[in-house]
Amino acid sequence: MLKVNRDDKRPIWQQLLDQAIHNITTGKWPPGELLLPSRELAQLIGVSRSTIQIVYEELFSRGYTVTSRRGGTRVNESIYTAPFSKGTELNEPASPELPSLTFSIDHLHSWFGNKEKLETDIDFNPHEPYVDDPFQKNWRQSFLHASTKADVSIWSYGDPKGFLQLRKQIQRYLSLERGIDVHVDQILLTSGAQHSIDLISQALLQKGDTVTVEDPGFPAAWMTMNYRQMIIEPAPVDEYGLCVDQIHPQSKLVFVTPSHQCAAGVIMSEPRRQQLIHLAAQSQFWIVEDDYDSEFRYRGDPLPTLFSQRPQNTLYMMSFSKMIAPGIRISAVIGPHEAIHRMTQVQELTYRHLPIMEQLTLAHFIETGHFMRHMRRVRNVYRRRHEALSKAITTTGLSEHFKLSGVETGLHMLLEADPSFDEKAVTQLAMEDGIRIYPLSKYCYTSDRKGWVLGFAKVDEATIEEGIKRLARILIP
Repeated sequence: MLKVNRDDKRPIWQQLLDQAIHNITTGKWPPGELLLPSRELAQLIGVSRSTIQIVYEELFSRGYTVTSRRGGTRVNESIYTAPFSKGTELNEPASPELPSLTFSIDHLHSWFGNKEKLETDIDFNPHEPYVDDPFQKNWRQSFLHASTKADVSIWSYGDPKGFLQLRKQIQRYLSLERGIDVHVDQILLTSGAQHSIDLISQALLQKGDTVTVEDPGFPAAWMTMNYRQMIIEPAPVDEYGLCVDQIHPQSKLVFVTPSHQCAAGVIMSEPRRQQLIHLAAQSQFWIVEDDYDSEFRYRGDPLPTLFSQRPQNTLYMMSFSKMIAPGIRISAVIGPHEAIHRMTQVQELTYRHLPIMEQLTLAHFIETGHFMRHMRRVRNVYRRRHEALSKAITTTGLSEHFKLSGVETGLHMLLEADPSFDEKAVTQLAMEDGIRIYPLSKYCYTSDRKGWVLGFAKVDEATIEEGIKRLARILIP
């Protein structure tokens, strides 16, 4: 018998329906059993007939019952009741073993430095930019404008390439600031560098293709392509950037960070750039140029891009993660029409398009000048912090014992040690002293190089000085 619980906040029909479904699925009401007429059941329970009619209609619409004019309402003969014995443990289906995924995620967490649970006073984080109150105020204004002024049509399915007005703003920025002149349809918006690399892997490579990556370099690049079952071949990096003569001859793609190498921080020399461009043209492989933080240059203007010199073979990646904040999750890939078209097809099939509000907000943020004012403001902040870090490393004597590189551009420097140095022990000692530093080995694929990648974007000048003094006491006996 069904019962009504007057203390239950659910509607009466919902209570009765849930009980009825339970009775059917557990076999209490077996297949073929005739249910009481709605009028009779309503009188027995003490509810209106219309309530029972709602319950019976729901049971019928969900396939639990069948009805006929003369046969009344019966439990569906096709209902399968699982013969679970009491106390049977119900487990989810077994997931396949994915060792490459598990390893990559563990490495990613370790690279970001978020596996260590100890609290630190000073964090030389190389992954995140400086975010201040003026940015939040201006972003809020752009968000409110996007929320209130947008046409209702924006809530339809959008262009898989991304919101057109935002791509136009990016097109204008690239032309004015980076010397890249492209059609707006050569710009594909993504949700970050890893998303961009994944689209490239799916659209332009095939399982088993060989790709060359910098070593040390950007771990997420080789982890993403490895997960897509590419063969990863590392090429070393020296003071002039990627060693082009070490690129694997079967490579279909070369991933490079020429403007500020991740993680050594060096700038790829012009002879190496020309060597890479000519080799790509000769061997017909893709150059993926990750230009993640070249806007922050402390000696002259940002360097010319590889894309501006060889657009036929180059896919140019830019991201607002370093320029504004990682939480925005908007990046772009710029490339030849056909390549972008292929990537757009994959985007449409697997991701459809990016969330619209973030795109509208960023478009307004750029169009109203908030973005360029933000860039000017943070450049001044970074310049001061860059000088503070350089000075602290020199005055503490660290520069006499370790090699400092990456001082011209970007948001991090590399303090490199001899390969025999106990990098792990120093990293742990620094953590115990309240300083988080980021080991170079986490950026290495097969290289045995050691050192620490020191970011300065989120650390003020006084804290930088204190942190480097503490680090020097650990590193210099």
